[in-house]
Amino acid sequence: MTSHTWWLLLILTVAIAALIFLINSRLRVHPFVALVVVTVGTGLAAGEPVADLVGSIEDGAGGTLGDVGVTLALGAMLGRLLSDSGATDALAHALVDRSTDRRLPWLVGAAAFVIGVPMFFEVGLIVLLPLIFSVARRMEAQGGTKGSPYVLLGVPAIASLSTLHGMLPPHPGPLTAMTGLHADLGLTMLVGLVCAIPTVILAGPVYARWIAPRLADVRPDAALVAQFTGAGPAGPGDRGDDGTATASRPRVPTALAVVAVLVPVVLMLLRTLAETVLDESSAVRSALTFAGEPLMAMLAGLLFALGVTAVRTGRPGEEIRGSLTDSLKSIAAILLIIGGGGAFKQVLQDSGIGEAIASAARGAHLNLIVLGWLIALLLSLTTGSATVGIVSATGIIAPLVSGGGLEASLLVVAIGAGSIGLNYVNHAGFWLVKESFGMDLTQAAKTQTVVQTLVSVLGLGMALLLSVFA
Repeated sequence: MTSHTWWLLLILTVAIAALIFLINSRLRVHPFVALVVVTVGTGLAAGEPVADLVGSIEDGAGGTLGDVGVTLALGAMLGRLLSDSGATDALAHALVDRSTDRRLPWLVGAAAFVIGVPMFFEVGLIVLLPLIFSVARRMEAQGGTKGSPYVLLGVPAIASLSTLHGMLPPHPGPLTAMTGLHADLGLTMLVGLVCAIPTVILAGPVYARWIAPRLADVRPDAALVAQFTGAGPAGPGDRGDDGTATASRPRVPTALAVVAVLVPVVLMLLRTLAETVLDESSAVRSALTFAGEPLMAMLAGLLFALGVTAVRTGRPGEEIRGSLTDSLKSIAAILLIIGGGGAFKQVLQDSGIGEAIASAARGAHLNLIVLGWLIALLLSLTTGSATVGIVSATGIIAPLVSGGGLEASLLVVAIGAGSIGLNYVNHAGFWLVKESFGMDLTQAAKTQTVVQTLVSVLGLGMALLLSVFA
């Protein structure tokens, strides 16, 4: 490696160390402020032109908030409407009453696996948070759970969503790798499922059972739990403007609440199917692609929930608007932190740090599957984007692949698995998990970072195992 490459690696190491110090030291700098300060310092040290640095920060923050922030806001509103109606609490009650503590993580992981087929990681987690929080609160009330029930249920959801997001078409990253490597869609999906199922089991419910007792004090902010579960001082149910429960008001039936959650899931799934089987000139494909965009799909779910809430509960419009406004207050800090993480990611990318890492990896003499995995891993770490890791690794590996077949499909899975690992402070998903579950950096690393790294390593292991038959 050149001296410049070593310099960029040193800058990345110092930047991450500085970020950890600012947030965890006695200074207790707010994560958003720490991210902005470290981002500026990283860009200057890496030699990014001053005239471009501000633009990188704005593009990174704005792009991330555009992708995740607006959808998160709509998801928070949807969750508040369902919690105010008592529907999520009723659904959690039904799950807890019919299951044991040992079965619940498996059920949540299975639900996340289904939801994760068409949904991005962040969107799927937003959809699942009301269910996770409601079930965890019920488990807290019953007692007897070893460790944090929020960790026990959150880890399987993280494992399922991240595995599908990185390793299985029709998600954009794996689909891009599949196209670039000329892999067969059906074979890639089959290989992806074979690799994904044991990966989700080990990184999800199995790891959750081990880590939950060691993070016993993890609990989300009380206001956020109340928002997603409808748990106020007077108990579950609707709340009036004064914050008191209005148990006499009719509730939204649980079945309709489930439909409201499934509306965005179905729309995204239909989009995926349309892009896979319909011609690009098809008007139906265009309509389904538009309706299945995460933002539009979540908006449709929210509008459905609004209509159901207004009709079935008879809540005044002013009261509903007040609930929606309150739902945004509890996620304001999360939105800022996610934006800061996006700015950090963009500066790392624009300053050339990601390309320096890829250049170093290309010089290594490794198995092709391992090389694709490693390049995607390092690029995802340095740029904060799994998609960037997948696209770049595919471009580097593609000339080395002789053709399609099982090898190409295994490379798609391995590259996707690599893009998931070492998910840390420059990833929007890391901050979403950290702030949603009320964790500090160490706790978030033991959940989000470790789980996604387990998924990454296990995915690589499964791909190498299957390569025996290639």
